[in-house]
Amino acid sequence: MSRYETERQVALQAVVEAAALCRDVQTQMGEGVLEKADRSPVTVADFGSQALVCRRLANAFPGDPIVAEEDAAELRRSTNDALRHQMLAHVRRAVADAASDDVLDWIDRGSHDGSASRFWTLDPIDGTKGFLRREQYAISLALIVDGRIAVGALCCPSYPLQDGRRRGIVCIAEQDEGAWETSLDRDGECASLRVRPAADQRAIRVCESVEAAHSSHGDSARIAQALDIGAPPVRMDSQAKYAAVARGDADAYLRLPKGPDYREKIWDHAGGVIAVTEAGGRVTDIHGRPLDFSVGRSLQKNRGVVVTSGAFHEAFIDAIAALGIGRF
Repeated sequence: MSRYETERQVALQAVVEAAALCRDVQTQMGEGVLEKADRSPVTVADFGSQALVCRRLANAFPGDPIVAEEDAAELRRSTNDALRHQMLAHVRRAVADAASDDVLDWIDRGSHDGSASRFWTLDPIDGTKGFLRREQYAISLALIVDGRIAVGALCCPSYPLQDGRRRGIVCIAEQDEGAWETSLDRDGECASLRVRPAADQRAIRVCESVEAAHSSHGDSARIAQALDIGAPPVRMDSQAKYAAVARGDADAYLRLPKGPDYREKIWDHAGGVIAVTEAGGRVTDIHGRPLDFSVGRSLQKNRGVVVTSGAFHEAFIDAIAALGIGRF
């Protein structure tokens, strides 16, 4: 039995349960969407997913704090009674006796500041716009211990299985133990994840965000030109891009800084980072430094993120430096 076997199993169960809620919400989309202060959409699925994951973690590891994206402040407003009732109805399909106040409290368990030596970090729906388009989104959960990612569960409900016939995968990884893929329906064996072997540099497949606001598409194009990459970028939402690199469907994922002050949130990367690194790839910031998950809710000591299968990692870092990307 590995060191974090229990945590790994609980994480898998948590994201699978949350994914069922998310799929359920998708069947009724058109309602249940509000605008957060930053104008990004958030749905009952974000709140319901976070509630279920936080509940399961609280039951299994009551002393572990959680750093998560959402909080229940908006749901507690009387003006959002309808949204709260919708969310509660979906949660009760998994927890029949869930009380409204308990569900709001589960959501608010994700308010930790990331200062503990051991904590979980959760993005209940990474890629909400992809979710709304019925394209790629992810539920990302990771355990951080002494600043290192110990366990990750990255659930991509719309990502195709390797047989190509169905959709819905979960990437599970444990520090120094490897990474695996299983179907979201849990009806097959786990398959080991390995990055793609080195290919001709012109054939490198690069993933980038659909939303230009998340990463500079122009800078990505300049890097591709500098490296003589011939293939067009593959754009998809969410940490599904990490799954693509970990499984060998892509060779790189670039998240390039758009301004001098922005720092990535830890929940946007932790679950994907360990999947790629345990599958044999590399993840650093644009300066080639390891991502530091020990300094709170954001990657304060890092700028941007570069994810590769490993073979061409230094080439990407060198191209970014030579082009002056990230200098503001």
